[in-house]
Amino acid sequence: MNAALGLIITVVMVFGGYTLAGGKMGIITHSLPFEMMMIGGAATGAFLASNDFATIKHTGQDLVAAFKGAKWKKGDYQDLLCLMSELLDIWKKNPVDIEQHIEAPKESEIFSKYPKILKDHYALEIICDTFRSMIMNFDNVHQVEELLEKSLDSLLEEKLHGSHALQSMADALPALGIVAAVLGVIKTMASIDKPPEVLGGMIGGALVGTFLGVFLAYGVVGPFAAKVAHTRKEEHFFYTMIGEMLVSNLHRNPVNICIEVARRHAPSRVRPTFDEIDEAIKEMKKAA
Repeated sequence: MNAALGLIITVVMVFGGYTLAGGKMGIITHSLPFEMMMIGGAATGAFLASNDFATIKHTGQDLVAAFKGAKWKKGDYQDLLCLMSELLDIWKKNPVDIEQHIEAPKESEIFSKYPKILKDHYALEIICDTFRSMIMNFDNVHQVEELLEKSLDSLLEEKLHGSHALQSMADALPALGIVAAVLGVIKTMASIDKPPEVLGGMIGGALVGTFLGVFLAYGVVGPFAAKVAHTRKEEHFFYTMIGEMLVSNLHRNPVNICIEVARRHAPSRVRPTFDEIDEAIKEMKKAA
């Protein structure tokens, strides 16, 4: 919602201010389709040439996320804490019993209570792979912790590929605007015998290219690249919370301490309160 509103305000303020200052939209609207074709087409071509298909697909998903907001909501954080509470309780009682859940999470009665988490490949991978590492290296806490940290770092880097691709496009747009403007000047110089009012219009049309490149870079693509990065980093808190709980467990803290450590790590706007989590876990245990 904020992304769409910000884009609308940017367009209205820029072109509204230009019009109120006495500028004529005719020259812009006449040149805009051709300049957009050159600048937008070149930027799109460069984007396709410099990224693989996975990154291109990821960037498309990132743009949708920029409008919709972060994937994980407050209820999802609460579900995660309840899920990990159940898994850690089983681990504390008997580590062997955890294997049936991590080896076939889709068949696990615990994971099936939380379908959104169950559908997320990254969350399942972090939970299940870390428990497997804990089983294999139970006496080597630091090795498991290091593996988990590297996995989370790699995941964040992967999630930010789309943002980096958009920022690279934003960086290139002003230069592409200059390219379009130079082509406009070349066209104008070929018509040097025309009357001054005609040449003025042609020069103005050429400068639309420079304007469009800078406007798209700093008013549209750049802000969206920043929005995507912010959204993906916020989503990453969900995965780091899993790591917080598992690391705390590796240091032999009680389950309720593991859960509280992770709860405080959640972003403030989606962080469940202590009482909400306490009540949810009590209700979960009653239902069991």
